[in-house]
Amino acid sequence: MAGTEGQELSNINFESMIGGPLNAVIKAQAQSAQTSVDFIKSVGFNAADAAENPGKPTMVTFEYTKIIEKPGPEVDGKPGPTIPTPTDMKLTVPILTMLPIPYIRVEEVTIDFNAKINSVVESTTASSSELKTSLAVKGGWGPVSAQLKCSYSSKKSSSATDKTERTYSLAIHVRAVQDELPAGMEKLLGILENSIKEVPAVTPPA
Repeated sequence: MAGTEGQELSNINFESMIGGPLNAVIKAQAQSAQTSVDFIKSVGFNAADAAENPGKPTMVTFEYTKIIEKPGPEVDGKPGPTIPTPTDMKLTVPILTMLPIPYIRVEEVTIDFNAKINSVVESTTASSSELKTSLAVKGGWGPVSAQLKCSYSSKKSSSATDKTERTYSLAIHVRAVQDELPAGMEKLLGILENSIKEVPAVTPPA
């Protein structure tokens, strides 16, 4: 049966079985890269005024109160002691520096294929035999004669059936990790981080 099982395995299209999952992984990697680009464009930059201010990053402004030591009134012509003064402050931060940017990379792909082929030959044999005898005796005045007739018959039949069981299983394990940021993205985030500044909040006139 080894030849039959080898023929069974040779008929399997391993090219499609292995190339199909790998091709799907490559397409998934390309789709992941496109998702990262769409995320940066839609979240990191203003889409509403893109025509007027192309490439302007989306900023988030925080206003809060901070205690700042301010100089007090002069005493005898000399600067007086500083006075803790609550001051309204404003901090503007590019939103792209506050969010994790998705950069997913497929690190490992494992394809497990199992084939189980069982070939069983079942044979049955049946035989039968029959013996027939008959004795005829002829008698009268004189010698007695007898005649014995025998017949023997036998019958034998055999049959064989070949049964093949096939079981296939395919398991694909994909391990994806968060990839490192590209050099250009790191440079962009560094520039945006340098633009973060804390300034006093300007109170509009009444």
